[in-house]
Amino acid sequence: MRDLRFVAPSAIAPMLWGTTYVVTTEFLPAGRPLLAAAVRALPAGLLLIATVALIAGRLAVPRGAWWWRSAVLGLLNIGLFFALLFIGAYRLPGGVAAVLGALGPFVVAGLAFVLLRDRPSGRAMIGAVIGVAGVALLVLRSTVGLDPIGLAAAAGGTLVMSLGTVLGRRWGTPEGFDRKPTALLALTGWQLTAGGLALLPFTFLVEGALPAFTLTNLAGYAYLTLFGTALAYFLWFRGVTSLAPTRITVLALLSPVVAAVLGWAALGQSLSAGQLAGAVAVLGAVLLGASQPRRRRQAEEPAARSAEVEPV
Repeated sequence: MRDLRFVAPSAIAPMLWGTTYVVTTEFLPAGRPLLAAAVRALPAGLLLIATVALIAGRLAVPRGAWWWRSAVLGLLNIGLFFALLFIGAYRLPGGVAAVLGALGPFVVAGLAFVLLRDRPSGRAMIGAVIGVAGVALLVLRSTVGLDPIGLAAAAGGTLVMSLGTVLGRRWGTPEGFDRKPTALLALTGWQLTAGGLALLPFTFLVEGALPAFTLTNLAGYAYLTLFGTALAYFLWFRGVTSLAPTRITVLALLSPVVAAVLGWAALGQSLSAGQLAGAVAVLGAVLLGASQPRRRRQAEEPAARSAEVEPV
């Protein structure tokens, strides 16, 4: 695969996201979903912005249209998505939320066709179908409850993340990205910061004052901030701006696989033969959906739309 340099790092992001459930249940304070979302986003964004400033010797800020584009992408990919994700996770069985999230490739395909006139490849859509079936086998149980608010939140999370993915592809990467990789690092930081700032007031209004944190809580937040958010979203946004939307979204199917494996390994949860078959189906779907027919490889190039980050 010629673009393995984009696909392989992008696949690391959903694998890191798959660790979120174990970290949340075992390390974080109970019943504080908005706090978890805000702490994941805002410190990670500020850390990336500060890192770029140290590397470049100057603060990198969005210029021109990228002021509002960064805010929009941050609201969609981070602020709204994180809030809806945790609301759905608290009100729905994990399996139902995972299946709704696995529908992302189909939502992305529809939005990409409308906004980008990008027709998804047949293998990507076949991979998405197999992936949804595999996720269902992996995580669904016979006794599931369907909370309407949870369903709406999980579906809304899938929609806003899909829209953010397509807009990220449409708007492209910073000018000179190949020569200045810190440009995408800075834009990732601004998106995380924008999403975190949007979450912050609602966190205090809905959940009240901060609880007393234990060392275990702080370790969990540190992991989610550094690895589950800063590193994961940098790798994800790199893939979003370099690969076709449906191909990058299929990789998100890896998240429930990692979550299920960690639940089995770390929490003693059992895996049935059907669940193992589902995991194999998901992995096969990712390989099929993320690959590209030979005849299309020459046609697809990384997005070259201009966007600038200006040192000040």
